[in-house]
Amino acid sequence: MLTSDVEQGYPERRIDGSVAPEELIEWLDTMITIRTFEEALDPLSLAGKIPGGVHAAVGQEAVAVGAIRALREDDVVLSSHRPHHHAIARRVDLNAMMAELFGRASGTNSGRGGSMHIGDFDRHYFGGNGIVGASVGLGVGVALAARQRGTGQVAISFFGDGGVNTGRTWEAINLASIWALPLIVFCENNLYAVETETATVTAGGSILRRAEGFGLPCIAVDGQDVVAVHDAVDAACQRARDGHGPTFIEGETYRYLGHSTGQVVNYRTAEEVEQWRRLRDPIDRLREALLAAQYIDDHSYLELVRRARQRVEEATDYAERSIWPDPSTGARGVTEIDPRLAENR
Repeated sequence: MLTSDVEQGYPERRIDGSVAPEELIEWLDTMITIRTFEEALDPLSLAGKIPGGVHAAVGQEAVAVGAIRALREDDVVLSSHRPHHHAIARRVDLNAMMAELFGRASGTNSGRGGSMHIGDFDRHYFGGNGIVGASVGLGVGVALAARQRGTGQVAISFFGDGGVNTGRTWEAINLASIWALPLIVFCENNLYAVETETATVTAGGSILRRAEGFGLPCIAVDGQDVVAVHDAVDAACQRARDGHGPTFIEGETYRYLGHSTGQVVNYRTAEEVEQWRRLRDPIDRLREALLAAQYIDDHSYLELVRRARQRVEEATDYAERSIWPDPSTGARGVTEIDPRLAENR
C-alpha cells in the first residue's frame, strides 16, 4: 500500500513491498499511457475526428490498473460508459481503440460501436455500454456462466456512483448474492453523477451501507492508491474462486475533466479540482513512491512519459489512415461480424 500523512497533504509515500518493483513500474507505465491517451481525446473530438464525444476518466487511472492487475488473464472485465481506462489496463490494442473512436473499420468493433462500446473478447474484455448500471447485470450473467462451466473465472463489473440510484444495479447484486456468484462489483465513486453531487441524492448517506443490506462483503478503498485497489480486488478474487460469492468494492476517486466532451463545468470549483490533482493524483503518488524507493529516477520517469506520447501519436496516425467501414455491411448481424459468437449459441 502507498502510505501517506493526510494532514500534511500526502508529502511522504512509501511502498510496503507487497508488489514487485517491476510490476509497479509497469503499472505506472500503464497509468501514464491511459492518461496520455485520454487527454488526447477531447481535442480530437472537438476537431471533428471522433464523432459523438467521449467520457474520459482522467484522474481515475489507479482504479483500472490496480483492479485489473489483480485478475487472471481469463477473468472477464465489464465497463460502463466511461471505459477507456479499463480497456487499456486490459491491454486492448491502442491502435484498434483509437480506430474505433474514429469510426474506422480497423477498430475493435469495426468502427460500429465508438467510445462506449469498445470491446475485445480475445482479451476477455467485454466492453462498455451506455446504460447506467448495466455492467452489473451483464456481470451476473458472465459469473453464472463461469460457475456453470466450472472455469474458475471471476467477473468484475465497473460502474459509476450514478448507478447506485438505479434499480437494475441492486437487482443484479441481489441475484449475485443469493446465488453466491464469482462476481466483483466495483463502484468508481468519482463524487459526481454527470453534474450532480452524488452525496446529495443518495439516501442513507452511504453507498456501502446500502450494499451491505444484500449480505455480501463491502469494502471501501482509496481509489487513488493503485496498490490498495489491487489488494482489495485480489482478496475479492480469492474469495470468489473459493466459492464464497461476490464482493462489493467502493473506490473513492475523481475525474478531472467534465462528464463528457464539451461539458461546461460550473458545478464544482477549480480549487476543488486542483486540490485533488495536487494532493491525491494517482500517478504522482505512485511516481513519488517509486522515486523514494529508488526503483526509478527522474530520467526513467520521463522516458515512460515519452513512450506513452509516442504510442498515442502512433495510434492517432493509425486511425487517421484507416479506412471507413463499408456501408453495405451495416445491416449484418453480430454473428456474421464475429463468427465466434455463433459457435456459442
